[in-house]
Amino acid sequence: MFKKILIANRGEMACRVIKTARKMGIQTVAVYSDADRAALHVQMADEAVHIGPPQANQSYIVIDKIMEAIKSSGAEAVHPGYGFLSENSKFAEALEAADVAFIGPPKGAIESMGDKITSKKIAQEAGVSTVPGYMGLIEDAEEAVKISNEIGYPVMIKASAGGGGKGMRIAWNDEEAREGFQSSKNEAANSFGDDRIFIEKFVTQPRHIEIQVLADAHGNAIYLGERECSIQRRNQKVIEEAPSPFLDEATRKAMGEQAVALSKAVGYASAGTVEFIVDGDKNFYFLEMNTRLQVEHPVTELVTGVDLVEQMIRVAAGEKLSITQDDVTLTGWALESRLYAEDPYRNFLPSIGRLVSYRPPAETEAYTPGTAAGAAGDVVVRNDTGVYEGGEISMYYDPMIAKLCTWAPDRAQAIEAMRVALDSFEVEGIGHNLPFLSAVYDHEKFISGDMTTAFIAEEYPEGFEGVELPQASLDRVAAAVAALYRVDEIRRTRISGRMDNHERQVGVDFVVLVQGQSIPVQIVADPEGSTVTLTESGAEYRVTSDWTPGDSLAEFQINGEPLVLKVNQATGGYRIRTRGADLKVKVFTERQAELAALMPEKLPPDTSKMLLCPMPGLIVKIDVEVGQEVQEGQALCTVEAMKMENILRAEKKSVVAKINAGPGDSLAVDDVIIEFE
Repeated sequence: MFKKILIANRGEMACRVIKTARKMGIQTVAVYSDADRAALHVQMADEAVHIGPPQANQSYIVIDKIMEAIKSSGAEAVHPGYGFLSENSKFAEALEAADVAFIGPPKGAIESMGDKITSKKIAQEAGVSTVPGYMGLIEDAEEAVKISNEIGYPVMIKASAGGGGKGMRIAWNDEEAREGFQSSKNEAANSFGDDRIFIEKFVTQPRHIEIQVLADAHGNAIYLGERECSIQRRNQKVIEEAPSPFLDEATRKAMGEQAVALSKAVGYASAGTVEFIVDGDKNFYFLEMNTRLQVEHPVTELVTGVDLVEQMIRVAAGEKLSITQDDVTLTGWALESRLYAEDPYRNFLPSIGRLVSYRPPAETEAYTPGTAAGAAGDVVVRNDTGVYEGGEISMYYDPMIAKLCTWAPDRAQAIEAMRVALDSFEVEGIGHNLPFLSAVYDHEKFISGDMTTAFIAEEYPEGFEGVELPQASLDRVAAAVAALYRVDEIRRTRISGRMDNHERQVGVDFVVLVQGQSIPVQIVADPEGSTVTLTESGAEYRVTSDWTPGDSLAEFQINGEPLVLKVNQATGGYRIRTRGADLKVKVFTERQAELAALMPEKLPPDTSKMLLCPMPGLIVKIDVEVGQEVQEGQALCTVEAMKMENILRAEKKSVVAKINAGPGDSLAVDDVIIEFE
């Protein structure tokens, strides 16, 4: 077995590999750029090597710099993680020439499967069902339009060397095909150094389901069930689960056997993933094979008890698989939520800055990768992360902050555990998608398992504008906040010294103003908690909590059911966040509530005649000129942030009055790019 391995990656992926290596008694070497000098993976590793500037194309994906780090550290093997050099056959070749083990598949498998065009041809030859498309090289946008018409809209435009949603666009007409081709080509060149593009038919009502495979260099290969990855935004997975709520055992077996057959056909050895698109009738079509560890691998580990990173290391060391297909069992249900530095209230645009607060929910101490989740208790919480409180979210890398996972004996319990875990996850200082994740887990379609890859586009066509809690949830929040307010008031009376009998001074009758409603309540306290009665409906809630003023997280039991609130003091009340809702809550006496209703609301400034930069980023191009008339939906400019190009469009017909920025300019959030007449 290896004594020292180098992780050619960063962030949560590097931290994940370090955990397993530590468990196996293997020393680790981290690499880092200028931007990652104080990163968590650098702190966790036994040693670290600096490899250059923040830009990935000057550090993490420069093969020579990684090879220098290997030589200086004396590492015997390299784990590439995902992204960066993980599917780069030239990197695998360089390692082989240096007699350094690659903790991944042979370079031949990377070459044949890592390239989407080649992999699809091989899959067709192997008898694997594939999606109709054009696999040849496409020279320009006009040829892309011609091919798209031959295939028939809608089509998927993809980067041949792509992954992680980079360089992917769906086109429904000629204009989108023309525009999507160029954007995909640009993103592919920036992210992978390879701008080749191909086009295939976009299957409507699709589900994205992938099979985890594991193979050794001795001809053994198995599959470890499937992962449902249909909750996606812009082809980037957001929520994954194992198993899929859609597959039956026969379809699972057929997909798994095809995945194994394909793996054997290319001499695969390591962990890998065969991705399929599945229609409503359970017909499945090969999409691609990812010759690396997937971001969502934790859900497979949770339901199988197999540590995939450990298996990769053992295979790379020449060992045979210690498990057979008959040993693989799927136990319980696991979910993964990707926490991104993206602002859902700004159409999920990237957000950067300092993590003023970063406090994940407590992980289940009894669980470690490679342990059957069921042995750890009724519910398991796992958080794979690469950041810490006070750290910086950089503009140079992928916006993922963490992967929050829950496991439970069945899907309903796993979902409920995830709801509580999301509510308990404190992140401040940047925009993030925690509210959106909570909203998805409460959505009827997700709860029923009736979703496709179009879920987000269909259910949030105008973007995410927050959550309006249903009445039953709102009543629970009102009861909890009333009890919270009472505790706050008792503390204030003690500080002021107004009376010895604090409880009597505070009173029992209040009005909770929340989500446009005035909810009268009456509070009767005792040593173990409070009974809050909603006086208009007569509903009674027994409220218990150990919250103390100043705590940013309040955990309640409301009639025996858990409720977690994020609590911040605000003028006249609180800012409360729970289940995806962001609420301004005020608690008044009846007279105060009457007077508050007469107060005018402050209106926000008028920015309707301005194009504001929705994220920190770099202006790639400006598509309009001063004096030009623009139409609704017309492209105005392109902003690049976190390796993604974002096209900003006109919201209405107007005339350009002034342009305040140009290509190459770095802008902050809400900087004015264009002004209109």
